[in-house]
Amino acid sequence: MEAKWLAWARRLQAIAQTGLAYEPHHYDRERYEQVREIAAEMMAEGSARPIAPIRDLFAAQAGYATPKLDLRGVVFKDDRILLVQEREDGRWTLPGGWADVGESPSDGTVREVREESGYETRAVKLLAVYDRNRHGHPPIPFHAYKLFFRCELIGGAPAASSETAGVDWFTEDHLPLLSTTRVVESQIRRFFEHYRNPDWPADFD
Repeated sequence: MEAKWLAWARRLQAIAQTGLAYEPHHYDRERYEQVREIAAEMMAEGSARPIAPIRDLFAAQAGYATPKLDLRGVVFKDDRILLVQEREDGRWTLPGGWADVGESPSDGTVREVREESGYETRAVKLLAVYDRNRHGHPPIPFHAYKLFFRCELIGGAPAASSETAGVDWFTEDHLPLLSTTRVVESQIRRFFEHYRNPDWPADFD
């Protein structure tokens, strides 16, 4: 269960960001800035972290506030799933990352798989659209959706990157320690079920 303070802080930040995006009257601008400051204070207090970087992070957000989009590639070979080892925490995850502007979700997923694992793939099916907050991930400052694409292996070779220190294939019964900021075990097990049942429709929250 996500902490209420985190949900409240995110909502206040989104209200302030959206309000400031519409060129409000001077006094309304001051009020939205105060709301943003309250959100930063709540985030700092709840996370026991300094307020300055949180304040800067919120101030850098502009425009109508919407959830961020995380893309992940799900690649199977011989009943094993492709995972990459994150340099940041030394744990393993499905290859992927934040969506880029000007790139379709499927193209972005294929690019992320190539950049993080060295493998060339083709996106063939959307497996799931999940609300990150509903799947037991550690908290982050912003609301995010996660898109998981089944990708077919078409070439390439394993290669680490600036973000990944390892590339390997794992069976369902021998999963490594996972980078839960990026993926959780229940999701990987669900995708093994999709692998065994290719006609299943996409999951969504």
